[in-house]
Amino acid sequence: MQEAGADAAIELAFTIADGLEYLRTAVEIAGMQVDDVAPRLSFFWGIGLNFYTEIAKMRAARKIWAESVNVKEKFDPKERKSLLLRTHCQTSGYSLTETQPMNNIIRTTIEAMAAVQGGTQSLHTNSYDEAVGLPTEQSARIARNTQSVLQEETPLCDVADPWGGSYMVESLTDELYEKAKGIMDQIEKKGGMTSFVNNGHAKLMLEESAARKQGRIDSRTDVVVGVNKYRLSTEDEQSERVDVLKIDNTEVRKKQIQRLNDNKAGRDEEAVQAALRRVEASARSTESTSIGDDPNNLMQLCIECARVRCTLVEMSQAWGRHVPSTSMIQGAYADSFNAGNNQEILEHYQMTLKLVEEFEASEGRRPRILVAKIGQDGHDRGAKVIASGFADLGFDVDIGPLFQTPKEVALQAIDSDVHIIGVSRRPNLALLYLDREQEWWMLPKKFCI
Repeated sequence: MQEAGADAAIELAFTIADGLEYLRTAVEIAGMQVDDVAPRLSFFWGIGLNFYTEIAKMRAARKIWAESVNVKEKFDPKERKSLLLRTHCQTSGYSLTETQPMNNIIRTTIEAMAAVQGGTQSLHTNSYDEAVGLPTEQSARIARNTQSVLQEETPLCDVADPWGGSYMVESLTDELYEKAKGIMDQIEKKGGMTSFVNNGHAKLMLEESAARKQGRIDSRTDVVVGVNKYRLSTEDEQSERVDVLKIDNTEVRKKQIQRLNDNKAGRDEEAVQAALRRVEASARSTESTSIGDDPNNLMQLCIECARVRCTLVEMSQAWGRHVPSTSMIQGAYADSFNAGNNQEILEHYQMTLKLVEEFEASEGRRPRILVAKIGQDGHDRGAKVIASGFADLGFDVDIGPLFQTPKEVALQAIDSDVHIIGVSRRPNLALLYLDREQEWWMLPKKFCI
């Protein structure tokens, strides 16, 4: 939730509401006992750099999960373990920067400390080079040793709740608790978390929060060391570049295709198609199949598919893919500039608006950009933030769906008659200009971000 853009209150509310939805499905639909399910649930928090807030968030989470109006009152558990919130934490990937990547070791350490002091049961620390590429052996070792140092060389793990009784942390815990409860009330009024996701409300809340955060960074209200403050010269930045793990993607792709071909050649195709038809029939059914011994239970059918060597893509296509909304938040990004105190940044923002107006006067329409997401990576926070930012700068913005191919992006761009294409991919976004005569792509270096 946090990596998708959620602030602490939204992350808290959405994650707990997810847990309640699992319990509701298990108890009310599948007919299971709450004490057979609740003790097996484990929650997963992202941990960012807002140190005290992250500690308070985890304290508030335990309170919300165990309190009377949630698990205790709704499901009447008999076992004490049903009221205990177990959690895993992962330090933020979003907070890591490509510039001056060694700073990320400090960021991850601070986040890991917040997770430990907030009471996590297990922890994942990210590698400092995640914003650059896949981790090297050295960067992975440093990430692991960050935990080892905190565990073995400090007394951080010796106290269960070191901030208990602190006025600041206790009041911040109460504040997050109340905010999250308010959001959870909205979710319940909409029919629970499944309905809240299906009707697009959850995604819009995440995207508005992400746009506001990016606006605060771009307006320099929020400082990111090495990015919008304390920048190095181009020469010094080059000297700070780190080694990147290099993988021959073409060779990996060839090997994987060969494995798939070998798998398909040696399986019983009739059994495969029969298993996939059963999955599709169950997915299309309007009746609940949640009970484990139901012959149409989707999990059981997918296990049967795996046994006859169906591929993951085949099972996913038979099940059907969720298509998220491509709607866009407007106004949240601009608010950060208008509310900021940096006059220089505000002047740059207003100058951009003026340039857009001049373009419209000259061309007879506003500049139009297609923001596309290529590949199978389902993270679209960056793409949506870029889209919201351009919209607030006066552009007409088209947003492509997730998982597009380059060819699909090209066809959408031509059909929509856009001036610019923003291709979002990890770890950056490139702007591509369309050559109208050749209908092909050019990628000038100066337009790469």
